[in-house]
Amino acid sequence: MTPTGGASTGAALHWSDPWWRWRDRLLASPRFRRWAEGFWPARWIARRRAGQLFDLLAGFVYSQVLLACVRLGLFERLARDGPQSLAQLAGVLPLPAPALDRLLQAACALRLLQRRPLDRYGLGALGAPLVGNAGLAAMVEHHEALYRDLVDPLALLRATPGPGRGGALSGFWPYARAQDPALLDASQVADYSRLMAASVPWVAEQLLQAYPLQRHRRLLDVGGGEGAFASCVARAVPALQVQVFDLPEVARRAETRFARDGLAGRCSAAGGNFLRDPLPTGFDAISLVRVLHDHDEPAVLRLLAAARQALEPGGRLLIAEPLADAPGAPAMGAAYFGLYLWAMGSGQARSRAQLRELLERSGFVDVRALPTAMPLHSGLLVATAGESPPV
Repeated sequence: MTPTGGASTGAALHWSDPWWRWRDRLLASPRFRRWAEGFWPARWIARRRAGQLFDLLAGFVYSQVLLACVRLGLFERLARDGPQSLAQLAGVLPLPAPALDRLLQAACALRLLQRRPLDRYGLGALGAPLVGNAGLAAMVEHHEALYRDLVDPLALLRATPGPGRGGALSGFWPYARAQDPALLDASQVADYSRLMAASVPWVAEQLLQAYPLQRHRRLLDVGGGEGAFASCVARAVPALQVQVFDLPEVARRAETRFARDGLAGRCSAAGGNFLRDPLPTGFDAISLVRVLHDHDEPAVLRLLAAARQALEPGGRLLIAEPLADAPGAPAMGAAYFGLYLWAMGSGQARSRAQLRELLERSGFVDVRALPTAMPLHSGLLVATAGESPPV
């Protein structure tokens, strides 16, 4: 929009600015808030916004209630033993009854638990999905590192991302700050590899429901970690040959998994740095599962160009990761992933349009976003290798 005038700060003005200034002054006015709270047609709006604002204030407390329940194994216990009273739970959990009572009340308020007849507690609508979900429980535990970094959010935002950066979360993901990730040793890749492996099965399920992998013969899973995704798709598509390409120590973990899962005949792993080394060839499909959003744009373009070079024209690239514009989760991309990846030291959540533009610059055509059952967990884009790789 062409500026309509200049302010003393040199900032451009828009024709709608006066209306927005009036709206902002109105909503900030104590007199208006008192009127809205007393006027019944506007009362529900005022109450809802007050509740939303308080949820922002209390969000950290809510997350810690969830963490306490996970660490106590509360959801698994109630799923196994059925509804339990406070006295029953206090007899087996390492919390005194008054403290446990406070936690149970909080968990009920958050719908993690539910009050049942005879003063017992059972699983709530939000607690039940955690039963048997090792990946989700691991992510809840893992967020302790993020919370340590967010104790002083301004200090976090002032820190420069990239190699050499300190912080709890960047320490957990060492490849995000390493000068040469290929030199990471086994101890440095173990923790994050286990976390990714635990959370992969539900991403694999989403992809397999949305895209027919059985149309392919050989799949290269780039950045595939210790092979959890490869194992899932190999079991689901018995004719598919799958290879993981990841850092050397991570690839060794993948080989161990394939042997343990009885898939060594159809699954293999190769070690290298996908931001520096050419990708293996001879595959008609390449997958990038929660890889691109870990990296900044120059690295993403290098990786996409390498994928295009590795594929013959007509080969397919599958990108599965959380999207900045995931339906029903507008805060997920900009707020959650925005701060998480900043603390990690690299990357950003991208929208479908942003990924499409990067793919087309890298020599891919016919970029399509396929619907998934749970887009909050993972969106899916499919692109076709064009006739000519980028120069």
